[in-house]
Amino acid sequence: MDIIVCMKQVPDTESKIKVNAEGTGIVTEGLKYVMNPYDEYAVEEALQIKEKLGGTVTVVCLGPDAASEAIRTALAMGVDEAVHLSDPAFEGSDSFATAKALAKAIGDMEYDLILAGKQAVDFDCSQVFACLAELLDLPYVSVVVGLEVSSDGKTATAKRETEGGVEEVIEMPLPAVIAAQKGLNEPRYASLPGIMKAKRKEIKKIDLAASGLDAGEVGEKGSKLKTKNYRLPPERKAGKKIEGEPAETAAEVARLLREEAKLI
Repeated sequence: MDIIVCMKQVPDTESKIKVNAEGTGIVTEGLKYVMNPYDEYAVEEALQIKEKLGGTVTVVCLGPDAASEAIRTALAMGVDEAVHLSDPAFEGSDSFATAKALAKAIGDMEYDLILAGKQAVDFDCSQVFACLAELLDLPYVSVVVGLEVSSDGKTATAKRETEGGVEEVIEMPLPAVIAAQKGLNEPRYASLPGIMKAKRKEIKKIDLAASGLDAGEVGEKGSKLKTKNYRLPPERKAGKKIEGEPAETAAEVARLLREEAKLI
């Protein structure tokens, strides 16, 4: 079974994000980058399916040259092949433009299943893979916490998380696009032999010319969403500490919630 995992490199969630002086983006100097955490679940699920049914796992990533580090992480986990869409023309692509570039690259590949994380933790749009599925004319299921692929690789049954904590079960034909949620599995750590092998594995690079797209279809020119500026949320006001006897503090909390916070 041939599986494609779409992956993104994002700033480490422990990094302190600063907006640049112009308000046009974030300060990237000194930032640590990692594989998008939700994509780790997608990589792990692909590897488990491969171990059960055989086949290959290929990771596809759109990002700058530095994203090769996250790609190497996936290879070290056990991914077989990697494709890296890297060109300055891709920079600034919104969800639609990103999906268009991914669809163009994936359209020339053999696959039975496409996996990805349900969202990237930097922009949190959660739209790329709905667009990708539409462009490839494939079924799409997101927020998946359980996945079973039939032994013949023709169908899959997905359990997805819905609001209220109720699980929804969906059966679909393959190929399809599946977006992973936390809880789908427990991603493995890369072993030392895996890390050493990853250093020798080839990463296929695709630039704008090789993608078959033109500059007007990707980047800011090809994006439907236009970002005007970046700014940090306002700082929270300091909290209040109420001391005293339980009955007195409870009454004071109720008064503050009613008169100041206007919550009751």
